[in-house]
Amino acid sequence: MKRLFCIIVVLLLLPLAAFAKTVVVAGIDGAISPASAAYFLRALDEAKQARAELLVLRLNTPGGLDSAMREMIQGILASPVPVAIFVSPSGARAASAGTYLLYASHIAAMAPGTNLGAATPVAIGMGGETNKPPAAEKSTEGQERAPPASAMEKKAVHDAAAYLRSLAQLRGRNAEWAEKAVRKAESLSAEEAVKLKVVDFIATDLPDFLSRADGRNVSLAQGETKLTLTNATIVTIEPNWQEQLLAAVADPNIALILMLLGIYGLLFEFYTPGFGVAGVIGAISLLLALYALAMLPINAVGALLLLVGIVLMAAEAFAPSFGILGIGGITAFIAGSLMLIDGNIPGMEISLNFVVPLAITSALVLASIGAFALRSRQRPAVTGTEAMLGSTAVVLEDFEHEGWVQAFGERWHARSETALIHGAQVRIMAVEGLTLVVQPEQKGEKS
Repeated sequence: MKRLFCIIVVLLLLPLAAFAKTVVVAGIDGAISPASAAYFLRALDEAKQARAELLVLRLNTPGGLDSAMREMIQGILASPVPVAIFVSPSGARAASAGTYLLYASHIAAMAPGTNLGAATPVAIGMGGETNKPPAAEKSTEGQERAPPASAMEKKAVHDAAAYLRSLAQLRGRNAEWAEKAVRKAESLSAEEAVKLKVVDFIATDLPDFLSRADGRNVSLAQGETKLTLTNATIVTIEPNWQEQLLAAVADPNIALILMLLGIYGLLFEFYTPGFGVAGVIGAISLLLALYALAMLPINAVGALLLLVGIVLMAAEAFAPSFGILGIGGITAFIAGSLMLIDGNIPGMEISLNFVVPLAITSALVLASIGAFALRSRQRPAVTGTEAMLGSTAVVLEDFEHEGWVQAFGERWHARSETALIHGAQVRIMAVEGLTLVVQPEQKGEKS
């Protein structure tokens, strides 16, 4: 009877379990980077494994790296789980790369007081160009026409416009405005975005969003499905420690600090050998910095100027030149830091307010390391043969030319041109292999 009762309970609960829905919620607040892409794709994978009804990504971003954005969009397009982008809270934005993500999502929504747009691709080149469009020209009829652009800029804009237009056509969103967002860097408020059919609706918070999204039909790669979100269980996925570390080191400002810590640590270890703590910290910091810089678009000229600046500041510390090398090093360091990231990528800038104090601090640190190293070289030796010279020893037996003395807690064979008696104090004048050459320091000589 007990077994029969259990079977009946299970059979009754199975239909209820089938109707239990799960909504996975993730959040990105900041620039779109490789860390953001890794976090989002992990959340998407967990939503697949849980057979979630919907993945909601709460988004607030100024933009970010094109490669990371496209990786996220590829995940959305291939996902068997519908993906919704919700720009929230109030005051948030989905600029640049965020606009592409909104267009790619199955459901796009915004909180009141949010905005999107400005999706023009930034100029990236060896010169570290910025995304400042030239002034519009006047035609012979007096009408404004599009400003001239380089071939690379035209290719980048055409490619981005075609990409966003294809996403708009796929999701049935406003393709005409998508072109304007790319070609003219236009932006929209939440209300305007709904009116122009760029996003689906406005929601005040997550419960309101789920209520408005409930019952909507979405098209997946596997076919069309209807969302059932009533009484759904919400599962929030937070970034793990690896993604948090990746996000931290992928910040160009943090990467710059890590690189400097690495160089300082190795310099300190090289000039003042010791227990290796500075060298270990420096090596780890430098490896993390190189890992971060490998993920970012680096300007070769900026990186070279940065290294030249560090070398010049180090040279000023170890070979003073009345400030010429130091001033040149600080100037090169600031210029290289500002040019380090190739292009004015939103959320990936290195601030001038950050670089100037860092350059001055770098000069002071390098000067301190140089001064410490010079003082260390001028100190008397504390180990080895050099440290023994001039030290005292105690005679262990009477002898005229050769015998035994005690020095540094050990018995040493000693040689003296003067006869010595037991207990006499002698001074070490030389070390020849394992024999100490000594001479009397005080009375105690044999007549």
